[in-house]
Amino acid sequence: MKKYHMTLAEKILAKKLNRSFVEARELVEVPVDLTLANDITGPLAIKTFESTKIGKVFNPEKIALVMDHFTPNKDIKSAEQVRICREFAKKYGISHYYEGGNCGIEHALLPELGLVGPGDIVIGADSHTCTYGALGAFATGVGSTDLAAAWITGKIWFKVPESIKFVYYGKFNPWVTGKDLILYTIGDIGVDGALYKAIEFTGEVIKKLSMAERFTMANMAIEAGGKVGLIEADKKTLTYIKNRFKRTPLVLKADKKAKYVEIREYDISKIEPVVALPHLPSNVKAVKDLSEKIFIDQVVIGSCTNGRIEDLAIAAKILKNRKVNTNVRCIIIPATPNIYYQALKKGYIRVFIEAGAIVSPPTCGPCLGGHMGILAKGEKAVATTNRNFVGRMGHPESEVYLASSAVAAASAVLGYIATPEELGVKW
Repeated sequence: MKKYHMTLAEKILAKKLNRSFVEARELVEVPVDLTLANDITGPLAIKTFESTKIGKVFNPEKIALVMDHFTPNKDIKSAEQVRICREFAKKYGISHYYEGGNCGIEHALLPELGLVGPGDIVIGADSHTCTYGALGAFATGVGSTDLAAAWITGKIWFKVPESIKFVYYGKFNPWVTGKDLILYTIGDIGVDGALYKAIEFTGEVIKKLSMAERFTMANMAIEAGGKVGLIEADKKTLTYIKNRFKRTPLVLKADKKAKYVEIREYDISKIEPVVALPHLPSNVKAVKDLSEKIFIDQVVIGSCTNGRIEDLAIAAKILKNRKVNTNVRCIIIPATPNIYYQALKKGYIRVFIEAGAIVSPPTCGPCLGGHMGILAKGEKAVATTNRNFVGRMGHPESEVYLASSAVAAASAVLGYIATPEELGVKW
């Protein structure tokens, strides 16, 4: 009998189907372990679901509703969106409903609460659901209609994606983080370089990354067109989910002879701190290679990409005993209440306030041009977010530059895009 050598994505799908193998491009219907919606996409899914008159969801414990995009409610429309989700949660007994003081940015909150883990199939009506691939989960964004269908059947159709392997090796240069690695990678392959592909992040460097940096890299797989961004679960993963994840994790590894459509290798010793210039995440340059100083009006440190305690620690190290430039609004957004509390205990919040930064409650807010930091015509922002499309954070003639927490914090002080080395802050 022929032995099939599978990639990590294929392994997860095969296991969920109780099959010995699946093949790339095959159509499969798989059971889901968790489904997700937020205050923007949730009402659309709810409207579709209710129109079917089914009257019950497949499993109320496998639905999460996170009110994170326009909350605290910025206007009447956003308040109505949240009301629809709140009433749906009450009607169907959905316990994983998060609003107000227990709400965080969804893709930081759900792993923190232990709702996702290795080997899970997770779908969310939000494109950055791929974040959970950092745990070794097959996690991907879907449309609200697809989500509504999964609320009925508990299943989702996929075309098994082909896989690309990215191998990272070498030693880090000062102030280079996981954000720099993923931006550099997207700059290399382009925003459609992994279209509907499963991306496997591998190599000695990935093994050394913290979970926070792994989440950052998996989060931006979609910015390269990826269906999922996967990292094999290892000891760090299991340590992270210990005392959080209540189910038995499904720890899987790609076969050594697995077939990939492409394998790319990166020597990270050649990577410096980078920035993605407007208006694509792939428009990447090393900060030191910018032809002139780019003066800015705003800095945002937060989001589902870089709002974890490690990001705030970097920002605090750079901002301590320094002041935000008088021409810059620096907005810092801890991704969850727990992260906010940790930052408070560690003294980071005091550092931020003394530096002249604005500290926000957890919200997606400015990332999508929602609230808490909208850009006016002609304004420029450095953000630790994941997208810098035209008008992404406000006016169509504003500009967003994507960067790490280190570059963002240094830029907030100097008033132009810079690295911490220009401030004399040691790595």
